[in-house]
Amino acid sequence: MMTDTAPTLAPAAPFKFEAHHFSPAGYNLESSILRDILKFSNQPGVISFAGGLPAPELFPIEEIRESVDRVLTRFGSQPLQYGLSAGYGPLREWLAERMSKHGGVHLTADNVLVTAGSQQALDIVGRAFLSKGDYVLCSRPTYLGALQAFNFYGVKYALAEMDDHGMKVETLDPLIEKHRPRFVYTVPTFQNPTGITMSYERRKLLVAKAQKYSLPIIDDNPYGELRYSGEPVPSIKNMGGQAVIQLGTFSKTVSPGFRIGWITASRQTMGVFTRVKQATDLHTNEFSQYVLHDFVQDGRLDRHIEVLKHSYRERRDAMLRAMSEFFPDTVQWTKPDGGLFLWVVLPEHVDASKILPRAIEEKVAFVPGQPFHPDGSGKNTMRLNFSNASLPDIHEGIKRLGRLLAGVL
Repeated sequence: MMTDTAPTLAPAAPFKFEAHHFSPAGYNLESSILRDILKFSNQPGVISFAGGLPAPELFPIEEIRESVDRVLTRFGSQPLQYGLSAGYGPLREWLAERMSKHGGVHLTADNVLVTAGSQQALDIVGRAFLSKGDYVLCSRPTYLGALQAFNFYGVKYALAEMDDHGMKVETLDPLIEKHRPRFVYTVPTFQNPTGITMSYERRKLLVAKAQKYSLPIIDDNPYGELRYSGEPVPSIKNMGGQAVIQLGTFSKTVSPGFRIGWITASRQTMGVFTRVKQATDLHTNEFSQYVLHDFVQDGRLDRHIEVLKHSYRERRDAMLRAMSEFFPDTVQWTKPDGGLFLWVVLPEHVDASKILPRAIEEKVAFVPGQPFHPDGSGKNTMRLNFSNASLPDIHEGIKRLGRLLAGVL
């Protein structure tokens, strides 16, 4: 006799995933200290200088809403469908034209790959170039997100020191000859974490060394359009042409929620990157690309960037004034011309990570600088973000932090 009753299944036996189930790279990957600190800095009353967050009150909400309406009205369901791995063609063409206007190189859409933010761009670079035991040449300190992306592949680091003019490029020859790095990674403009900008002379020398050693340069450029003072410096991409792979993002100039970044490279290199990307997500958020392409038209992006520059300049200046007023004389810090961050150096005997819990108790948060150092140095450093706090909070937060430092130093 037939019955529609489903068979009764025995309860599933308890199962626990153990270390041996995971790959060593996946299991041993460390959690992001930035995300861990944000858990504490989001507590009520905490003034946070910890994240790298743009100011949410400056997001162009109305303009984006209008772009969404125009996209859906004009294109209907098309932006909601699968797209090309390389990205939405008109957006890639716009990016290529914008970057070409800055001089030095002529780019087309074929030189641009759209990614899910610049973090995916870093991972694609890692997948394309790195194997276990390879060396990456970078500065000390360097961007933590890049270290996390590259660490997954079991790499080592050849480290160059920095000063107020950026990476000491003149010291690279012995490092290159000894370690044979796969590429040099740099954030030359308003570096994360220090805010320092590499000088024109060192950019020129870096390109020369790339040519000498056939060494690719990864030019990570998320902050280049956020300049508040000083004279512009040509990008390494514009100076180095095909020797340079440049990464960019809309996260700092429009909104990180769109998750749209890009890689710019030669056509030959782009073929490798596109195949690597196809193994990760097939294509980047198509709808976001359509909306962003509409938003950047008719000067809307440029007008919005001017709003950001005005506001962030005020916040940077407010933080620098407060630090001059409240920080002890034994503390040093950078004075960036743009970007979102500045860098604090404490006396050598001080460990910033041990100060952080006390800072949280005082309702102020920062990021200790040691994780930005691949060799574990930099205990006496910290990174401060000025873009995501109001002017009164910047003054009060630096006052609290200065009072704490005065009691420790």
